[in-house]
Amino acid sequence: MIKFSEEEGFIKAHGIKFREGQDKNIKLPKVAVGVFSRHLFDDVIEKYSALEVGYFSCANMERNIYIIKYKDIEIVFFMAGVSGPWIAGDIEELYSAGVQKVIIFGNCGVLDSKIEDCSIIIPTKGFRDEGTSYHYVSPSETIQINPDYKEDFIKILNEYNFVYTEGFTWTTDAFYRETTDKMKYFKDNGAVCVEMEGTVIASVCQRLNMKYFTFYYAGDNLDSTVWDKRSLEGLINFDKKKEVLLLALELAVILNEDKY
Repeated sequence: MIKFSEEEGFIKAHGIKFREGQDKNIKLPKVAVGVFSRHLFDDVIEKYSALEVGYFSCANMERNIYIIKYKDIEIVFFMAGVSGPWIAGDIEELYSAGVQKVIIFGNCGVLDSKIEDCSIIIPTKGFRDEGTSYHYVSPSETIQINPDYKEDFIKILNEYNFVYTEGFTWTTDAFYRETTDKMKYFKDNGAVCVEMEGTVIASVCQRLNMKYFTFYYAGDNLDSTVWDKRSLEGLINFDKKKEVLLLALELAVILNEDKY
């Protein structure tokens, strides 16, 4: 049983880490964009004027953090950690370093075969089938996701002619235990997709009182007698995935202009 506590934790986030020669006093832009795909991450670093400003560090790897420019605004750009605990740590460290708003996006599995490959999914509520969120907000079966910026994002989707679906998401921390009976349960209760971070992003940002938006592009299909990978592998349908990245950057422009 996970015991929720309102107390502050013993260990505090101290912000990002710096290498020799990097400015430890740098003021990060207020908006950060995180992507789970390493292929999209590398594509951005190659295409945009990217300045390496620091890094995330854990026991077995380091991930560089950059500032990029898009439409004359500066945005923090990072490769988001996969899974609830990892993305929770990323958000905590960025918040501690001065980031005020975060956009995080990536791939998800769909529970409805009618959802087109690489189309956009906007989660509105999430089933908390993971552990991390219960340390940030009190226990409940679901949590609201994306209370802000949804209409702004839909306007961007329409401008870019993207098909999209709104609905509940099923956030799990055991992807090899996505079974048929579980899929049916969550689908029958309104879930349209499954992923590993949605309810954690919502709960961490809620506790920190941090503005955020998260969304997905549709990948593998679980609504089948056998698992259908579709474009789950990173470089399949990559040109379309690169268009998805632009959606996040366009939303970052709006978040940067928002005074709240």
